[in-house]
Amino acid sequence: MIQSRTHNCNELRISDAGSRVKLAGWYENIRRVSKNLGFLILRDFYGTTQIVIETEEMMHRLDGVNKESVLSVEGTVRERSSKNTELPTGEIEVVPDGIAVLGKCIYNALPFEIGQSREADENMRLKYRYLDLRNPSVRDNIILRSRVVSELRSRMNALDFLEITTPILTCSSPEGARDYLVPSRNHAGRFYALPQAPQQFKQILMASGFDRYYQIAPCFRDEDARADRSPGEFYQLDMEMAFATQEDVFAVIEEVLPPVFEKYGVYRSASASPFVRIPYLEALETYGTDKPDLRIDLTLQNATDVMADCGFGPFEGQDVRAVVVDGFSASRKVIDKICAEVEVQTANKAYWFKVDENGGFAGGVAKFLTERTEAVVSALGLKPGDFVGLTAGSKSASLKSAGVLRRLLGEASEKHMKKDFYAFCWIVDFPMYEIGEESGKPEFCHNPFSMPQGGMETLCSQEPLSILAYQYDLVCNGVELSSGAVRNHDPEIMIRAFELVGLGEEDVKAKFPAMYNAFCYGAPPHAGIAPGVDRMVMLLCGEESIREVIPFPMNKNAMDVMMGAPAEVEQHQLDDVHIAVRLPEETQV
Repeated sequence: MIQSRTHNCNELRISDAGSRVKLAGWYENIRRVSKNLGFLILRDFYGTTQIVIETEEMMHRLDGVNKESVLSVEGTVRERSSKNTELPTGEIEVVPDGIAVLGKCIYNALPFEIGQSREADENMRLKYRYLDLRNPSVRDNIILRSRVVSELRSRMNALDFLEITTPILTCSSPEGARDYLVPSRNHAGRFYALPQAPQQFKQILMASGFDRYYQIAPCFRDEDARADRSPGEFYQLDMEMAFATQEDVFAVIEEVLPPVFEKYGVYRSASASPFVRIPYLEALETYGTDKPDLRIDLTLQNATDVMADCGFGPFEGQDVRAVVVDGFSASRKVIDKICAEVEVQTANKAYWFKVDENGGFAGGVAKFLTERTEAVVSALGLKPGDFVGLTAGSKSASLKSAGVLRRLLGEASEKHMKKDFYAFCWIVDFPMYEIGEESGKPEFCHNPFSMPQGGMETLCSQEPLSILAYQYDLVCNGVELSSGAVRNHDPEIMIRAFELVGLGEEDVKAKFPAMYNAFCYGAPPHAGIAPGVDRMVMLLCGEESIREVIPFPMNKNAMDVMMGAPAEVEQHQLDDVHIAVRLPEETQV
């Protein structure tokens, strides 16, 4: 017996016919045939059951009761004369002799129909999230998330990782995004910060003698929303290993993740170990992105030498990249749509032409290439029937737009994309440093706590931009699931690494005092990674938006429209934490 129920609404079968039962759930709908006959659908977390009302008196009990009210139904199970084989409970129905309202819905009209909630405006869905979550398809995503997290924990425990929780209130640390700050009541003018990641704590655990750590870690970053990024908070499978190399981390992830994806994903197959390893610069040249979708077998070609001086204005003096697709017979409408989408996503135009059955060029920019047909065919390895997509601009712009073009062409071509598959890869050998767009000076490219390849010798002898790091990204189907690295555990190497971005020893000690001091007492080599749970579940569910797999997500503007956050607080609360609010002039009334 489950609380005040004998069964849930997805449990009764033909073998229960004749039994007295008590069900409880939400009043989903009713089809009234006459004043003494109606078919009510009762829904709970588990499913639905049909309730057949056959008396006028019982019909009257539902007068004035709105849909989505919570009902208790007592009655007898019987076999349905008209069975619904698509429902688990479709062979039976319950004839009630008692109906009671347990929780009344006071509204005659709902903001949206429960079964069609995903078609409603997103802010409306988030405002009434408790109704949205009643939709079985939305609910199922949250159920799957729970099961995936449980599975991840089980697999990490089996590999002798120890789950350890790290602090939520900590100090501000430069992790690459804005912190959420929490003012201190007892220490006027000082602030805690919510952790952008447990980075320093997990490295300190390694220095403390713990060998294998993990947690399903909450992380907080004040950054803008994207389809694959939720503003505010997110969760990751955070892990760290002592006495570990890059390959040790790869081996753990390759053992843990593929079985989870195959068991719970909409696609039932995933890359086997070892995953493909692609150096960062090679990924940009080959795929136009460091997050390649390897389900698509198309690659980029450098067409600069053969096209930059062809007389077509946008190509003149620019880097030109080509994506060749054989057997692509899309209509002009589809091609124009793809080119328009490239421009929307990259602010850079895409161009094209086709190779006709005689080996000549047609459509798009073909007229600018007629005098060099043979050279272009040779350079790109073209044959009749090929479609060629093109981008141009600075090298970075051309590669980026070609990467988007490659993905869109692959998605539009069944021949070149294996859609029902989870394709993992590692992006490795990231540059340690890059030139900052605003500063014009060397900055850390990826993670300041990473070990440079070659250690101290490299830092002292090579130009900063030529130095590679033991840093890596885990990518699945074009989505970056995680970044990771072999950590810099040597205080001397750490100081030298920061000196190359203009920070001295005292800066390192001031910004990372605990971790720096811990390393000074002897720290083991260690490495780790932190795949995003939200992004994993998004891929497993086949969703395009990460908000579909988070129980209570914020909207695109980082607002919780259901709870009304962020919200103003009372003056005494501000006084307690020594805060005075000074609004920008444009927001003042």
